[in-house]
Amino acid sequence: MKKFCLALDLKDDPELIRQYEIYHKSENAWPEVTQSMLDSGVTAMEIYRTSNRLFMIMETKDDFDFRVKEQMDRNNAKVMEWEALISQFQLALSWSATDEKWVQMDRIFTLNPA
Repeated sequence: MKKFCLALDLKDDPELIRQYEIYHKSENAWPEVTQSMLDSGVTAMEIYRTSNRLFMIMETKDDFDFRVKEQMDRNNAKVMEWEALISQFQLALSWSATDEKWVQMDRIFTLNPA
């Protein structure tokens, strides 16, 4: 299993943040989008929010590859529809690459009690 932590901002508007959270309630998840995540090797995902900052924890199979997932997403009309809808709420981090949404974070501390 691999674990990735990623960050992204939302536009700092309380109404947009409220709407974003509604779209991300489990009961509102688009089945085609969640299935595409599973098909790409994502085994678990959580998204947390503080103010307008989002933090994602994503667990994947060992052979998961972001490039493969990106290609799969580009070939999935429903995923592209979801991305277009959700992008209206999102604000790229100032240090992210062009066209990059979620930015992978580097682990800087681990506690492993013996």
